[in-house]
Amino acid sequence: MKEKVQEVLDKIRPMLQRDGGDVELVEVVEDGTVRVRLVGACGGCPMATMTLKRGIEAKLKEEIPGVKEVVSV
Repeated sequence: MKEKVQEVLDKIRPMLQRDGGDVELVEVVEDGTVRVRLVGACGGCPMATMTLKRGIEAKLKEEIPGVKEVVSV
């Protein structure tokens, strides 16, 4: 599943980089939790939670049924 998660993050990455940010995959846990790190402008952005939940998490859940939650570490 880790490879699939990375593929989806690679699709999302250009949108984040356009605003000066990025996302790094930290870990995919067996229970379906994906741990990521928002970096650059995304790391300190007030909209980071919305980006994480409504952007990254929504896209991962849409494309990979096993994903239950995405959390930032």
